[in-house]
Amino acid sequence: MTTFEIEPGRLFIAGQWREAADGARTEVVDPSRGAVVTTVAEASAADVDAAVRAAREAFESGPWAATTGRDRGRILNRVAQLIRENADDIARLESLDVGKPISLCHAVDVTNAANDYEYYAALAFSLDGATRETGHNALAYTKREAIGVVAAITPFNFPLILAGSKLGPALAAGNTVVHKPADETPLSALYMAKLLQEAGVPDGVVNVVTGSGPVAGEALLRHSGVDKIAFTGSTAIGRHVASAAGEALKPVTMELGGNAAHIVFEDADVEKAVGAVIKGFVFNTGQFCMGGPRLLVARPVYETLLGILAEAVPGVPVGDPRRPETVVGPMAGEKHLRKVEEFVALARKEGARIVCGGERLDLDGGYYYKPTVIADLANDSRVVQEEIFGPVLTVQPFDSEEEAVQLANSTPYGLASGIQTTNLARAHRVADRLQAGIVWINDWAMLDPAIPFGGVKDSGFGREYGPEALASYTKVKSVVVSLD
Repeated sequence: MTTFEIEPGRLFIAGQWREAADGARTEVVDPSRGAVVTTVAEASAADVDAAVRAAREAFESGPWAATTGRDRGRILNRVAQLIRENADDIARLESLDVGKPISLCHAVDVTNAANDYEYYAALAFSLDGATRETGHNALAYTKREAIGVVAAITPFNFPLILAGSKLGPALAAGNTVVHKPADETPLSALYMAKLLQEAGVPDGVVNVVTGSGPVAGEALLRHSGVDKIAFTGSTAIGRHVASAAGEALKPVTMELGGNAAHIVFEDADVEKAVGAVIKGFVFNTGQFCMGGPRLLVARPVYETLLGILAEAVPGVPVGDPRRPETVVGPMAGEKHLRKVEEFVALARKEGARIVCGGERLDLDGGYYYKPTVIADLANDSRVVQEEIFGPVLTVQPFDSEEEAVQLANSTPYGLASGIQTTNLARAHRVADRLQAGIVWINDWAMLDPAIPFGGVKDSGFGREYGPEALASYTKVKSVVVSLD
């Protein structure tokens, strides 16, 4: 099945497919082969304006404005059902667009996307306020209302899931949306526009504009008709997004970069720990903001663990994402591959020990890099401190629990972290001290729509998932009725 059979490659505005106003188009590349597979419309500022206007009309006077939470919940349940019914097409499309292994697309991306909509469908049924006791002779109550038009800007690494984590709560709360996917990976966003329409989402409620960040993204950020911005992406761009939102006094939630520490204490179950460590840094080819690229190991087991990794990591299946046995596919693009190569070259220059990997893999012209383990770097090395965003693991020893916590908290990021230990008291004690939005104990990447995640420090603010996300797409109105 080709991309042309799956999606129309045009903008989706007010329920209609249309070309960009100036007819511009941009190429979409299959990262497993480095080949162009299709083109999609490249939105201009005029196209973004049309999308925002459509969303505004649907919010204020269209059929969406009159829906109840129950109505919206039924539609979102239908979206989840359609995702499951079309799972094979969606998985193939996401694999083609991002380079994800097809098995991962089925087990993680498609499954979680369906679960996202299903979870927020349930919460839409129970979206309510509260009565409040006051010192007045009055009835006081609160209402949760939709904010309005939401600009949802999503990244290249998890296009389907991170779109659902924004559209699900936004729609459940009664908002309308203009979605701008990453310019590199727009295909599942266009496919989902079709499914949302088929599920009964009225025209104009969800609009999709494909195009570049500097043009389409900037126009969306600056548009006066947007009431809230929901952004996932790099910390550098996040600063710009926050600045634009601040100038316009718009609410914003941002899930940004990460550089998580994974701590292995000497009492850990080594077999389980190694499995979690490998999953933590090769999952999604390391292109995972909540990945675990920094491994901190208690000194008594440091060399032992390095030896196990040296044997185990080269055996992780790397290759064509269409093969069911593949675990690690290509990087999402040439620029991402070059960034990884630059960091590994810097590590070599600084005298690091390359335990395994350390080079690209020549395969079908794709953007492949071998899973790489690096030891003996100083903590202030850029390779340790900065987000590499590829299948690279740095390993550092520690001598005490206190030092482990200090090393874990030593970067500007605070998105995720992990602990491997069989000591329950230590697990809770260390988790309390880690500066991160989510802490996994004795595993990695345990995610569910009910569990909120998000960052502290340079990893952003606000939360995806859970009722916390739904609350961020609403505003509270208080009503006070005198009983005198």
